[in-house]
Formats: sequence, C-alpha cells, structure tokens
Amino acid sequence: MSAFNGLNMSLGNLSRISNAETRSISAENFTGEKGKAGMAVAGTGAEAARELGQGWKVSPCIHLEPNQTVTLADIEGPGAIQQIWCTVAPKYWRAIILRFYWDDEETPSIEVPFGDFFCMGWCERANITSIPVAVNPAGGFNCYWEMPFRKHAKITVENLLPEKIFGFFYQVNYTLTDVPEDAGYFHAQFRRSNPLPYKEVHTLLDGVKGQGQYIGTYIAWGVNNNNWWGEGEIKFYFDGDEEFPTICGTGTEDYFGGAWDFEQPIGQYCEFTSPYCGFPQVIRPDGLYHANTRFGMYRWHVMDPIRFKEDLKVTIQALGWRMPLEGKSRYLAMQDDISSTVFWYQLEPHNEYPELPTFEFLEVI
Repeated sequence: MSAFNGLNMSLGNLSRISNAETRSISAENFTGEKGKAGMAVAGTGAEAARELGQGWKVSPCIHLEPNQTVTLADIEGPGAIQQIWCTVAPKYWRAIILRFYWDDEETPSIEVPFGDFFCMGWCERANITSIPVAVNPAGGFNCYWEMPFRKHAKITVENLLPEKIFGFFYQVNYTLTDVPEDAGYFHAQFRRSNPLPYKEVHTLLDGVKGQGQYIGTYIAWGVNNNNWWGEGEIKFYFDGDEEFPTICGTGTEDYFGGAWDFEQPIGQYCEFTSPYCGFPQVIRPDGLYHANTRFGMYRWHVMDPIRFKEDLKVTIQALGWRMPLEGKSRYLAMQDDISSTVFWYQLEPHNEYPELPTFEFLEVI
C-alpha cells in the first residue's frame, strides 16, 4: 500500500503512486460522485443538445438568479482542493462573491469578489502566467493553491445584483486523501480603500490570530494623482509587533518584483507576468471615459512564506511625489483607490472578517 497521500504535487513526485481518489465537481456533476458525470437530461445546454441527447454537453454551466447564493461544491473529507477553473463575463467579476468554508465553520475562510480572487480586480481582461494563478485568453481563471480540509469543504457564490447572471462556468478538481496534522487551512480576504484617507495607510490584513504563514498579495490600484505613485512601503507586523514591524519593504514596485517605476523604456509602464510576481495589467487613460490609470499586480510568497506564530497585520502606503521646494524633494501621501486580496494559511479557528461592503462600494467606477 502506498504511503504517499497525493498532496504537495510537483514534477518531482508526479511518478509516485497513491491511494488518493480523484474527484471533480462541475455543472456536469454537481456532487462529484464517482461515475455520475455527464448524466444530465436538463440544463443550460439542453436546447443545443436536443438532437444528440444525454451525454452531449447538456449542462455545461449554471445561471445565477438575482441576489441568489449558490453552493458550487459540498465535499465530505478528508481531502484537498487541487485546482479550480471558472469563467463568467467580465462585467460580473465584482458582482459575485466567492466564499469557502472548511470543516463546517460558520464564517468563511475565503470571502473575496470573484475577479479579485483570480487577480482580475478591474473587470477588464488581462493574462497572468504564474505558478498558483493563471488567467488565460479570454478570461479563463485558474487557481492551483492547495486547499486541504479534514471533515468538510463548501464553496458558494453570491450574485449581488438584482438581475440574473447568465453563463457561470466552473470546475473544482479535488482529491480525497489523508491530510497531515501540520497542514493549515487556506484563507483569503478582500479590503478596499476608495479613496484612501489622506496620510493614512491601506490595511491589507489585520486581526489574524493563531499560527500560520502569509503567502500572497494581489492589489488592484487606481491612481488619483499625476506622476509616480509607488514609493510606499509594505509592512508586516507579527508576533507582538506594535509601533514598528519586523519586515518593511522599500517601495511598491520593489515588493511586486519590479524596479524603477516599472518603466521600460523610460516613460512607459511595462507589464510583466512571472511565476511568483507580476505587474500584468495597466489600464491606460483613453482621453475620454477612461480618465485614470489603473494597475494590477501580484506577489506570491511561495518560496519565502512569512511565518507567524501568534498574530499578523499587513499594511501598505500610497506614496508619491510633490513639487520640490528649495531644491529638496517631497513625498506626497496619496488618496488612491486600492483594492487588495491577500492569501494565507493558518490553523483554525480564524477571527471573523470585516463585513464586505455592498455592491455599490465594490463596483468598479
């Protein structure tokens, strides 16, 4: 009997045989039950399949009713989610809320707008090629974060709109297997400052109690001033830090893996996407309705997780430049539109998250 539980997959262990059981949930198999996929006789594709019948893409997706919450996955463990693929029209990316619940907890460990979870916070398409998250043409969202659970996993989506959302496609690929005692639970949280109050920092995460590791940051950053905007420092306070943090960055573009204002050539922003960090989205003003520049950027702490034993708080400054006076440079505390999604593992229980704002305050405007 194999001792390999089928988790922590990589090219290095892909040849190892395991007793783990592979399952998949989609609109063609709502429960993931073995031997029960592709059986639908009614669904969103029934009309197109009417001449072919059962087994011919009868139920490829679902529609979300107005102000409705739908359970996408309801899984008895132990096991782990290993990959998620999904897509829906871009205009809905801030209007759908993803929630994940582990082991029958009452409050979700993941509560994030759909697009932001996949590093697409501006409701406009871009491509990302990273290890944990890939966004492929045209709006194909892929997540490879491993998400272990011991008893139960539930995933829901909520439609915040008073209108029906057509064509929500999804597939949740998971394994049923033993989970090691030291495996933490996957968490993600969204926050928005719009605009960030003058001389204040944007809080990415606060109130985390327990032991775990911080593993990633995505920010959708809308600039409300001219000139360079990314001088701000990201700061990690943990395990009793008070006024001053243990980790302090040197600038926004530095933290996200770039340098010198992301300019290449000089005078132009240069998008890039790489395995662990990226600046994949620059939405440029068009001289008419797109008035401000907007950016998307990610940083994955896969090879350098930030480990905490008791507590964690993360902040970032919005910092630019004022006009020099008397030949001396001057920083500008900026009042930008900053939406952040952060990712971490921790042992349960987790503290309850701040309440998400209504769609009026989530909407990209």
